[in-house]
Parts: sequence; structure tokens; C-alpha cells
Amino acid sequence: MSNFKEDLMQVKAFAFDVDGVLSAQIIPMDANGIPMRTANIKDGYAIQAAVKQGYPIAIITGGDTEAVKNRYTQLGVEDVYMKASDKIHQLNDWMNKQGLKAEEIMYMGDDLPDEEVMQTVGVSVCPADAVEEIKMCCKYISHKNGGEGCVRDVIEQVLRAHGKWGLDKTW
Repeated sequence: MSNFKEDLMQVKAFAFDVDGVLSAQIIPMDANGIPMRTANIKDGYAIQAAVKQGYPIAIITGGDTEAVKNRYTQLGVEDVYMKASDKIHQLNDWMNKQGLKAEEIMYMGDDLPDEEVMQTVGVSVCPADAVEEIKMCCKYISHKNGGEGCVRDVIEQVLRAHGKWGLDKTW
């Protein structure tokens, strides 16, 4: 098994699931039964910091809500894939679009629809409350739960390893 600190050095891009990763696993529903996702402010700060440092970021989710798309595009994420029933197709599209290799990508997922992507990328990570099958295929399990700062945890680790955390004080 590889050393996670060494793995951080190969990361050139990030991809994230939404439900259970960027949003908490337990979410309220509106009057029509539509889930209302949560968003962690510290995760948002880290995403914005990574974008400003030049890291491509993709959101790959099975959900389809304008609120999710708006949240992440406002943070500078250019590639938001909604209704992703087979996430490997969106990952491949994004890699081709960005000129990335699988081993250069860190992906964070939490449940079975993420497994194939996590087995494909170079650095697979998950929140503390991911399902067991996902934990077993990860190189790192955050100490934070989904929607509670796990994305900040992994982005900050990569940017610190690359000497890029906290460099841009203009935002």
C-alpha cells in the first residue's frame, strides 16, 4: 500500500460526489419531497481556494437540483455533472476535457455508486461516515463526516503538501 503523503503529491485535480460528501447524509425535504442539500462553508472555502490555485474540480452527482449547480459554479467549479447514473462516464468525459490522467485525480465518494470511480482514480478518499465497501477501497478516510468538513480536510492536505495552502490572501 502506498504512503498517503506521497499520494498527495500526485494530485492535480479533485472530483466530489454531493450527497453524503458535500452534503450531509440526513437532509430535510421540501413540501414536494425534494431533498434540500446542505453545504458546509469550510468545504466551500477550500473548493474556492483550490480553484484559485488552478486545480480543476468536478462535481459528479446522481442528483439534479439547480441549487447544487449554482452553489458550486459560484465557487468557480466549471464542471458540474448532474444526473450521473454511471459516474465513470462523467469522470472520463472530465478527464478528456481537462487533459487529466486518472492517477492525477483525487475523488471523494461515500456510497456504492462511487465505487467504480474510486477504483479508477489515483487517490480515493471518503468521509468518516461512508459505507464499509467504500472505506475498504480508500487510501484515506477523513475524520470528518459528509457535509461536515471532509472536503476541506482533503483539499487542505493536498494544498499544504504542494505548498499552496493560504497563499492567496486576496479573497
